[in-house]
Amino acid sequence: MESDEHGQLLDSTSIRFERLLPGPIERVWAYLTESDKRAQWLAAGDMEPRPGSTFALHFDHASLSPHQAPAPERFREFEDGCTTQHEILRYEPPHLLALSWGGGNEAPSEVTFELSKEGDLVRLVLTHRRLGDIDTLVDVAGGWHTHLAILVEVLEGRTPPPFWPLFERMEEDYRWHITSRRT
Repeated sequence: MESDEHGQLLDSTSIRFERLLPGPIERVWAYLTESDKRAQWLAAGDMEPRPGSTFALHFDHASLSPHQAPAPERFREFEDGCTTQHEILRYEPPHLLALSWGGGNEAPSEVTFELSKEGDLVRLVLTHRRLGDIDTLVDVAGGWHTHLAILVEVLEGRTPPPFWPLFERMEEDYRWHITSRRT
């Protein structure tokens, strides 16, 4: 599968990832929308399947793999997990899910998941837009790359690696990748 492909910068505030995943499409959709399945690769949280509904995602990175690794010092406050608030912007099963992401003191960014059939496989296109600055872009790129790598492992029936070491490698890689393109 394409789990090692870097995300593609679309502009200074947007990045897109593409992965081919084992189908069927309804199975992949369930891993995006059902809390127990999404918790295996990203975060738990029940969502009401309609635009305008709000929901919480609870991230517990230590639970994504039976192999444990400590959180980096700068993320220790999240070692026991963290909860974020989101809104469903578009909900078109089993092809499109768009969510608000983050917020707090700044306007939320936007994440879109698009699914399409390709034979027995499913193409997932994940686009994250309206990321404010380069540090946020690097952090988000490393995070999505890591979460998608775990999703591939889960869908393939393999044991995923621990989140934090992979995230740190990918964040460093994206920092170089993104900043070298800007100079």
